[in-house]
Amino acid sequence: MSLSIQVGNAPCSWGTLEFEGLEGDAIGYRQMLDELVDTGYTGTELGDWGYMPTNPDELHDELASRRLSMLGAFVPVALMNPDSHSNGIATAIKTARLITDVFKLSSQTNRPFLILSDENGASPQRTANAGRITPELGLPNDQWNIFTSGAEQIASAVKKETGLSTVFHHHCAGHVETPEEIDEFLKRTDPDLIQLVFDTGHYVFGAGDYSAESAVHGLDRFAARIGYIHFKDCSSITATDIIEKKQDYFTAVKRGVFCQLGHGCVDFQAVVEWLEKQDYRGWVLVEQDVLPGMGQPKESALNNRDYLKSIGI
Repeated sequence: MSLSIQVGNAPCSWGTLEFEGLEGDAIGYRQMLDELVDTGYTGTELGDWGYMPTNPDELHDELASRRLSMLGAFVPVALMNPDSHSNGIATAIKTARLITDVFKLSSQTNRPFLILSDENGASPQRTANAGRITPELGLPNDQWNIFTSGAEQIASAVKKETGLSTVFHHHCAGHVETPEEIDEFLKRTDPDLIQLVFDTGHYVFGAGDYSAESAVHGLDRFAARIGYIHFKDCSSITATDIIEKKQDYFTAVKRGVFCQLGHGCVDFQAVVEWLEKQDYRGWVLVEQDVLPGMGQPKESALNNRDYLKSIGI
């Protein structure tokens, strides 16, 4: 077993997605945390604001009683809209302060991340074409400037106010989805301000490349900027059918395009070997969007953890 890689899971694996209309059956945060621990994970993310306690003492106590680390908090912002930047800064600082206070109360050594993302699913055009984005659907230069300026302002404010580092989450149905868009975003942003959280499932679906080498190619391409890893699988069979039928991102999620680990096209054994060669000593966070009718979150979480144990972490 790898001693350098630790494994967490997230509230979204229990159906608490950030998208309206895609929420799973209501599972309280205490049950979610209990099941997360029961299935073998030792870290989690915050989830949507208000899902878990927003009082740092209370949140710390809930995590500490289960010996869980707080790994980060996801903050979506409509970055291409300059009018959203000030609210984005306020939300990011509020969120970063909470997880920073929890960190200071804890015994964990790893500082959590502020996980910044576009407001995915907000653009009808990007949502309708997720998984098959063409260059014509990308941002023009002036909007790229607005987008990246907003991201840097948020990351800078978070760093100044809390000391936390920001990682950017590329995401299908957002404006940074394809490998070329990830590359463009990173070229336009300061590496001292923003690193990348590399999500294996979103990468292969966004790339439209379901080969066994796809995720590792992405890791190689963006190695210098990767600060954090999300483990997500992608069913090539479902993805191909979605593309052929021109179905949108929300339909893709409901159909289970992001399947249990080991059931899709991501070669996680190769990903783990890549991380070991890079001497990666951080966390990997498992995400599987389990919605009503797709199975039971605890069962899926256990299957995912057992699979990762079988490949050495």
